Amino acid sequence: MARIFITGSTDGLGLANARTLMDAGHEVLLHARTSERATALNGLAPQAAGIVIGDLASAVETRDLAGQVNKHGRMDAIIHNAGVYLSPQRIATPEGHSRTLAVNVLAPYILTALIERPERLIYVSSGMHLGATGDLQDIDWTQRRWEAGAAYSESKLHVSALSAVVARRWPTVLSNSVDPGWVPTKMGGPGAPDDLAMGHETQSWLAVSNDPAALVSGKYWHHRRQRTPAPEVTDPGLQDRLIDKLAGLTGITLF
Repeated sequence: MARIFITGSTDGLGLANARTLMDAGHEVLLHARTSERATALNGLAPQAAGIVIGDLASAVETRDLAGQVNKHGRMDAIIHNAGVYLSPQRIATPEGHSRTLAVNVLAPYILTALIERPERLIYVSSGMHLGATGDLQDIDWTQRRWEAGAAYSESKLHVSALSAVVARRWPTVLSNSVDPGWVPTKMGGPGAPDDLAMGHETQSWLAVSNDPAALVSGKYWHHRRQRTPAPEVTDPGLQDRLIDKLAGLTGITLF
């Protein structure tokens, strides 16, 4: 039995992962953005290791969330599933960051730095990262005119690079990123063409499987197959510059 923490587990892929892992006998710590959102987990709560609460758009709440997780003891795996999609405008967080950057990149970075180190880390990315630029000059969109698709794509390139640099700098941790595909969740919409089961299966498999194929690190996955990410993702120079940038934005040092 493994102990797994899943961010954004009140619906969509996070909820699907929670159900799959609990049905297989694993101990899952659930996450909701607010206490009100946590009511969606009432049916799963009796089976779960617990529910932690925190809005990942807030750095203060994200730091507190890390503390809540640590109080539950060390996790074997963490699935960084929570994310926001296409925001019609730049929505500022309490700290003044773009909400897209805060939830999709800064929160996984903060949680990676502050939660006791697990054996496995899984970061949910997107195939849209392949269309992003690796320019780190304005990742918070304070200078450019807002473009929702570009902001989202960049955030997923950055979280994929975060996964890759963690794999490089923490060789004892299995760190991977996953493209779940375009699946019919609340985020993806009812017309999304991909299979929902395939969209979450890879994350659960990487979190707990002892299949030799799953015991790898620094890879980018889609439907349990390794894929080639954008070249920036595996560029050590860009990885290190990104980590420096995220440290400056959060005030937290990861390495």
